[in-house]
Amino acid sequence: MNSAKMADKKATLDTAAWMFNVVTSVGIILVNKALMAKYGFTFATTLTGLHFATTTLLTVLLRRLGYIQPSHLPFSELLKFVLFANFSIVGMNVSLMWNSVGFYQIAKLSMIPVSCFLEVVLDKVRYSRDTKLSIVLVLLGVAVCTVTDVSVNAKGFIAALVAVWSTSLQQYYVHFLQRNYSLGSFNLLGHTAPAQAASLLVVGPFLDYWLTGERVHAYGYSLTSLSFIILSCTIAVGTNLSQFICIGRFTAVSFQVLGHMKTILVLVLGFIFFGKEGLNLQVVVGMIIAVAGMIWYGNASSKPGGKERRAHSIPSNKSQKHGVTSESPDHLDDKV
Repeated sequence: MNSAKMADKKATLDTAAWMFNVVTSVGIILVNKALMAKYGFTFATTLTGLHFATTTLLTVLLRRLGYIQPSHLPFSELLKFVLFANFSIVGMNVSLMWNSVGFYQIAKLSMIPVSCFLEVVLDKVRYSRDTKLSIVLVLLGVAVCTVTDVSVNAKGFIAALVAVWSTSLQQYYVHFLQRNYSLGSFNLLGHTAPAQAASLLVVGPFLDYWLTGERVHAYGYSLTSLSFIILSCTIAVGTNLSQFICIGRFTAVSFQVLGHMKTILVLVLGFIFFGKEGLNLQVVVGMIIAVAGMIWYGNASSKPGGKERRAHSIPSNKSQKHGVTSESPDHLDDKV
């Protein structure tokens, strides 16, 4: 009975974590789309730097209020994480500029097999046949409803390659650091957000000028555009936190697979708010296939043997108390 209650509690927390991530991720996509398309604020890298600066301010405030306890993360680990994360951000922005939308979507989809490869090689994870097939079904469905024109060139391919591997490594590393150093989500954000904010706010204006030909300080700021920037930064705190919570509770592969639910929601909301000209039978069929694959994946990977480690090599670090970040990285390594 006690174990059943614990399982129910975990299921409730897992669902809440996913909903938190889905709501904040879809929200920030819609806000940023309006900010860039309607108000012409196309400085994506600088905006991401502002997101992490806002996140940093919140972690500093919570630490001073005593909600986040001191924790340790080696500088070498922090440096590797920030390099992966920043290459991911820059790579995705450059890939979007240099590639067709279709090839950009293919690159995003390829993060799932790359993340699977990292788990198999680095964590000795074994997938059941149903889990593998469900992942293929998700990839097929998302491809059907998002991939249209596909063209590629040498520099675009290199940018996509950097984006895919750095993003996959960054997401794998979130789970790795939480598990190996007993870090809660806010603790990990407290270590990584300041470094990312500082580096992106230094590099961002130059990169954005290279990509857009416009300078961020010369943008015609208005009360409305500033309100959208502030709203974007506010939602980004939840997006950053929820990503760390979800990957900490699950794995990078599960985050990628089930995360494509956000792609489906963005498409649906885009049709509702921005016109229905892109809605056709192919897109609807793709959505149905993708959702079916996600449901299958959730069911298959949660079964015994669906997704588990062949060997355990988790350090015997004593868990720390994390105040508001009481979600524990342990007991999460054998299953999704």
